[in-house]
Amino acid sequence: MPDADGVLPGATPAAVPDWEALLDAACRGEGLAAAYQPIVDTVRGTVVGYEALARFPGFTEKNPEAWFSAARQHGRSAELEEAALRTALRARATIPPNCFLTLNVSPELLATERIRSVWRDEGNLGGIVVELTEQTPIESYLDLEPDLDRIRAAGALIAVDDAGAGYAGLRHLLALRPAMIKIDRALIQDVDRDEAKRALIEMLGTFASRVDAWVLGEGVERAEELEALAALGVPLVQGYHLGRPAPPWKGVEPEAAHALAARHSAAAAGVVRDVVEPARTATSTAQAADSFGADQLLESVVLLEDHFRPVCVLDAGSAGLGVVVPGLRVNLDTPLGEALARSMTRPRAARFEPLLVTDNAGRFAGIARLERMITAVVAAPSRA
Repeated sequence: MPDADGVLPGATPAAVPDWEALLDAACRGEGLAAAYQPIVDTVRGTVVGYEALARFPGFTEKNPEAWFSAARQHGRSAELEEAALRTALRARATIPPNCFLTLNVSPELLATERIRSVWRDEGNLGGIVVELTEQTPIESYLDLEPDLDRIRAAGALIAVDDAGAGYAGLRHLLALRPAMIKIDRALIQDVDRDEAKRALIEMLGTFASRVDAWVLGEGVERAEELEALAALGVPLVQGYHLGRPAPPWKGVEPEAAHALAARHSAAAAGVVRDVVEPARTATSTAQAADSFGADQLLESVVLLEDHFRPVCVLDAGSAGLGVVVPGLRVNLDTPLGEALARSMTRPRAARFEPLLVTDNAGRFAGIARLERMITAVVAAPSRA
């Protein structure tokens, strides 16, 4: 038997794990726990659901991927997933009102008696979302249908995890017709800097709306990513920027909640306020240069003077040389057409730099990229 740290008697921490003994304990629920990560509504900035995640606090090996990989290698995947599901469901009765709970399940295990017994024991599955994970490819969608139908009949919804990566391709989405499509972290990362990613997420959103599904962006770690997803109309988000996995039932991080609640909602973008996005700031070129040194993917930093008034947009080169060329400032309520027209009067070298956006007191409110403004102007007639 392993001790409380998951180490067998007489073994050292450096010894090769005795996975059979460790899995015996975990499959009995020993040393196994669940953490719950909040899922947030981008319109209201409130928590609407939680994803249950398996944790192994009672063992030396903490990494869930290592555990589930070992379970597959030892033919005990169904046992471990059953134990993880039952552990996660113990807190179901206390979940806040109007919140759903998502549970990860490997598709190939849906038809096993162990997983089926979990759903039978729960009875009514209202408020449960079953996420089909991407550990292995789905060999036959037809074989999944009976179990998916039983789960839906009991009140649960089906979600596809990691859409846009692994096996979760278009065929996957068409065959499963999920109620929720979770966009892979690889597409979310730096979405504020990548127009191609934005276009793909918009495409997934259009598909989701046609099949009556929700889109959820997972792995949001930066304020800029959150702003970009909210601007794209992605309704649900989760990630460290909004809340880390924790005991039940942690709320959304205040900074993220306030940012979402303060967003200006408009049917069609018409003024700069509708496309403004946050940006890194500095009070000196030296501080800006340090920011570029710490973040190799950083594209720009806004230089601020007294009273939070923006001076210019710096790139790594200008920050390193200490070159300051005043940028174009526009008010939040400047019409997009007017802002674009003013942009075109700038010198050619600076014509396509982001605009510095200010509030009515002249304080920095964010930046407006020309590509966002052009896209908004082009899309506006179709939204009317």
